[in-house]
Amino acid sequence: MAPPAAVVALGIAGAAWGLVADRIAARWPAHEEERDAEGAVVRPAGRVRPVDWRTVAVAILGGVALGALPLRFEDPVALAAFGACFAALTLLLATDLDQRLLPDIVTLPAIPLALAFGLLGLNPLVPPGDLPVALLAALAIPAVLFVIALPFGAGAIGMGDLKLLVSVGLLVGPVRVVAGVAVGALLAGVVLAALLAARRITLRTYVPFGPFLILGAYWAVLVAA
Repeated sequence: MAPPAAVVALGIAGAAWGLVADRIAARWPAHEEERDAEGAVVRPAGRVRPVDWRTVAVAILGGVALGALPLRFEDPVALAAFGACFAALTLLLATDLDQRLLPDIVTLPAIPLALAFGLLGLNPLVPPGDLPVALLAALAIPAVLFVIALPFGAGAIGMGDLKLLVSVGLLVGPVRVVAGVAVGALLAGVVLAALLAARRITLRTYVPFGPFLILGAYWAVLVAA
């Protein structure tokens, strides 16, 4: 059983990193002018977003996710590797909530790093013998989602989402990545239905899917069998 001190320490570290990630996302990458559905300027180019609900959400989710890692992994190498993965996911969560963007500078290096982690035999979720199947799934699942999204037009699913799924698939394997996508889709359905019912969005409002995929990735690592 994980020492309570480790859970608390990593939870605090995750929450602190969530706050930092939110402030990074409010500044980076460079913001363009943002407009609402009526064309009114919501945020001028270069203006830093103040602390708001996104700050709280990223801090809470970062703290819960990182704090739960010692309950899942006892091996320090695995704990460190997935800790780094969760730190990257928390930053991506912040940038997608703020800018609807999953930057390539984070998503693309994660792919070879996840592959190397498996090839070295260090990944407890994907043993080396399972890596070929994990690689196939990591490529096939984003491709299938891309094809499914085509009838819904450009932007139905972002390229950043697909790149993220490749690295997640390599890290967690085929069964867990499918479970993660399913959990993310379920959460997205619940949240969107609630926002529609509350009239906070309309059927034409663009809502990024990346945050739900990231929550599904947390689930795939921490919970999925």
